[in-house]
Amino acid sequence: MTDNARIGSINTSSEKGDKKSPVADATLIAGFGIEGDAHAGAERQSSLLARESIEKAISMGVDLRPGDFGENITTEGFDLAAVRIGERLRLGPEAIVQISDIGKVCETPCSIGQRLGDCIMPREGVFAKVMRGGRIAVGDTVASSSVKVGAVLTSSDRCAKGERQDESGRVLVALLNELEIALADYTVMPDEEAQLSAKMKYLADRCAVDLILTTGGTGFTPRDRMPEATLAVLDSQSPGISEAIRAEGMRHTLYACLSRGVSGLRGRTLIINLPGSKRAVEESLDLLRAIIPHVLSSMRMEIEDCGKMERPAAKSPLP
Repeated sequence: MTDNARIGSINTSSEKGDKKSPVADATLIAGFGIEGDAHAGAERQSSLLARESIEKAISMGVDLRPGDFGENITTEGFDLAAVRIGERLRLGPEAIVQISDIGKVCETPCSIGQRLGDCIMPREGVFAKVMRGGRIAVGDTVASSSVKVGAVLTSSDRCAKGERQDESGRVLVALLNELEIALADYTVMPDEEAQLSAKMKYLADRCAVDLILTTGGTGFTPRDRMPEATLAVLDSQSPGISEAIRAEGMRHTLYACLSRGVSGLRGRTLIINLPGSKRAVEESLDLLRAIIPHVLSSMRMEIEDCGKMERPAAKSPLP
């Protein structure tokens, strides 16, 4: 990889399997792909192929252009062959993608393979989930990134209707910015359990965010369903975080014990419920500042070190 690694071409098509046509710029949408592209919304949201791979095929006497192999983004000067699943790339000033697949299996030859007699995309192409969207343009930089990505989800009928400002959600957005966690999504939703669960699944599974902070819906009214919505999507709970949030709140008011918020993991995404009041969220900020960076670093450790791990040396038998 060189210091001038960049996007050499952005390519889209209206039909799957067809070669793509270059465009000057495009919008990457979190959890979706390139806006207007036929492959957007699929399991493999976006695809990348190195121009160097295309040039190897050209050297064999085949007339090819960027997009002929169906890649969304043609890179230049970036060693795509060295990336690993879970690695993150920053594309341009805003967009962040996470490598989800390296190569693929084509059950039947696509139109590209039929036309060219061979397709390098299954061997040398990589596929990525869009963690954070943004505008990308030809010439934008391509770089590996260790940035963490988060989202804020507010559960409030009144805020969703515009009857009240979402002050607590704004505090959490500011916290992510302070912790240098890139904001992938900030959404205010009504207190609908199924919709809240679906949103958290989308953020965790499709956007692969590291962190979802929720605010609101943790009380005792019939419409307070954030804990139930969260429990429906968690793979495992982390009760100590929520207990600590309640304990921190109880230093200021005994009513903090009435928050029913839960915390836990869905895959590699940490989800933390916080109360719906600005004051209650602010009372937990010091705690969140202390634990979130540590937890997110721990969660990424296996991905970052998996390629470097060596088999442990055999222990000597006991005398």
